[in-house]
Amino acid sequence: MADIIIVGAGPAGLSAAVYARRAGMDTVLYEAEMYGGQIVNTPEVENYPAIAKISGFDFANDLYKQATNLGAVLEFDKVLSVTRTSEGFDVALESGKTDTAKAVILAVGASNRHLGIAREEELLGKGISYCATCDGAFYKDKVVAVTGGGNTAVEDAIYLAGIASKVYLIHRRDEFRADEVLVKAARALPNIEIVTPYVVEELTGEPKLGGLELVNREDGSRKHIDIDGLFVAIGQEPKTADFKELVTLQGGYIEAGENCKTNVEGVFAAGDARVKKVRQLTTACADGAVAALAAIDYIKLGI
Repeated sequence: MADIIIVGAGPAGLSAAVYARRAGMDTVLYEAEMYGGQIVNTPEVENYPAIAKISGFDFANDLYKQATNLGAVLEFDKVLSVTRTSEGFDVALESGKTDTAKAVILAVGASNRHLGIAREEELLGKGISYCATCDGAFYKDKVVAVTGGGNTAVEDAIYLAGIASKVYLIHRRDEFRADEVLVKAARALPNIEIVTPYVVEELTGEPKLGGLELVNREDGSRKHIDIDGLFVAIGQEPKTADFKELVTLQGGYIEAGENCKTNVEGVFAAGDARVKKVRQLTTACADGAVAALAAIDYIKLGI
């Protein structure tokens, strides 16, 4: 039986493993895909304290090495379910095995919803981003677009208006889902142009993104805009479906406070899958540390 099983080997999960191993906990991580999570797709990280610039891949690799050098074990296997038992938790795996642990940290992360159009993956990091606060600084005095109609999209447009020379805010409806106070703030900024009711149909430019082909959803008319960057803000999908019978979810995200404790004793949540306002690399790593320390207290002290 492991002391702590961590589900997910992104920044939150790997940070949790570092703290758990430093406390002498027998620690196993299970990851269904590639370690590092979404950050591996970020060409440059420039907003992590004390690291001026690093690629997302290198950051993830360094964190992986740190955790495994300390003795954490990473297994590439998908966790299908976690069940509480009288002794701890049974963790059922896609390979058919079942592992056991005294405590479990859910660091399963979330994935950005994509537009689902041609060349989207190809241009990731070459003009397409899913995080304005992560990548906005790369577009200083350039022309960018944000697509989406919720609070995140409008907040991103307002944020980018302070960096870029011009921001197009593209939404498929004339009415926004975002709070009216945000929409009013966006409309008041002279370098934000609201483009509705349009959808992005085609990405143009070689080898980087250079423009968008837009289609009006009401009359089918088309429009082309030249841009340097596109920020897709149409929501995230937390990877929590397999744990909906275990912990309480809110809009798909795991309910857990700043102490990272869920409604189930011995189960903790860290990273983007947790209910919270800010989802950044720094907050994911912080969650990992908090969750690991909370799990250690649970194991050692029963609190």
